[in-house]
Amino acid sequence: MSKTSSFPETRETLSAREAIRVALFAQGLRGPRISSGVKGLVPHLRGVQLDTISVLARSHELVAYARLGAIPRKKIEEAYWGPQAETFEYWSHAACVLPLEMWPAFAAQRRSRSERGFRWHRLEDQHRSCADVLQRLQDEGPLTSRELGGAKKGGIWWDWSEIKIAVEWLLDVGTVVCRERRGFERVYDIADRAIPSSLRDQELDSESCARLLVESAASAMGISTAKDIAAYHGFAVAIVRSVLPTTTLRPVKVEGWREIAYLSENAEAGLQTKLRRRNVMLSPFDSLLWDRARLERLFKVAYRLEAYVPAPKRVVGYFAMPVLAGERLVGLVDPKRVGTTLHVRHIVVHHVGAVDQIAFALREAAAWVGCDTISIDRVTPTELSGTLESSLNRT
Repeated sequence: MSKTSSFPETRETLSAREAIRVALFAQGLRGPRISSGVKGLVPHLRGVQLDTISVLARSHELVAYARLGAIPRKKIEEAYWGPQAETFEYWSHAACVLPLEMWPAFAAQRRSRSERGFRWHRLEDQHRSCADVLQRLQDEGPLTSRELGGAKKGGIWWDWSEIKIAVEWLLDVGTVVCRERRGFERVYDIADRAIPSSLRDQELDSESCARLLVESAASAMGISTAKDIAAYHGFAVAIVRSVLPTTTLRPVKVEGWREIAYLSENAEAGLQTKLRRRNVMLSPFDSLLWDRARLERLFKVAYRLEAYVPAPKRVVGYFAMPVLAGERLVGLVDPKRVGTTLHVRHIVVHHVGAVDQIAFALREAAAWVGCDTISIDRVTPTELSGTLESSLNRT
């Protein structure tokens, strides 16, 4: 479809179920497995969020597992940060691994941060600290913050050292880049050395950057409103609306949605009926779940991550993982891996008929992380405890 200067009239209407199918297909959770396997995951999703929490596994591993099955975790790491990985890390929806080809699309964000002049931290002598970091990287090659001299002063979580503040600032403005991790530590390198010149030399204007990011987000979601698109890569909805008429996106109506939605190219392939489905536990940081308002609009399920909620106030649990069964979110599972036991602190069943699907997702996840036993503390509603236990015990 060619780009147009203005939208045609909206003529199509998608049902709520069709919108779900399109969204799941775009996210690689319905239909054929993502081409190129785990290597194609980041380009397909246009970003995978990173987080330090590791309960069942780290979030970036769970995202790959949800779409590709029980692939070796080492293979996932290599696809993100191995010698052949075509990725870099930057601020998108949050801290994300992004396709290397998207480096030019974030030029406007890098300029904006540079014009601001500092992060939320301030340095006594920012110029000197940054110059020292750059000299070390130039002389010694890629280094972690620990190798540079330490990430923290020794206090609370955000009590960063001057070195850490400086190198993160340099990453913000694109002088430094992260394309590798060691033991989940960022490895920093000079962008002039680590980013191919064919990408580094593309200094796009703000409108071109916005158009690329709008197309990127819409492709990853399949069907989305302007607000949804803005949330996916973390920029203002006004910017999205300003460039939408010049994109390849097609406006459509979705039953039950108040706002006009936009359909990406080839998204209709997700409407085929005989497509592979998954019964799987999803990371709270999975890109399908990033925008809670969109999630509720699609699946009619309200979801909240309670990891940052004080323990006495948690309703479901610390790291409750939504369970996707085909085209529905059917429950929540709060797991914890203890040796070779998958200890489930709480299971919430949304749909009584989905007990077998939740049990299947639990068994599969346990096998993937090397657990041969599953223990369950609590099930809501309680009357389903016996049914769930029986389902788990079937071979």
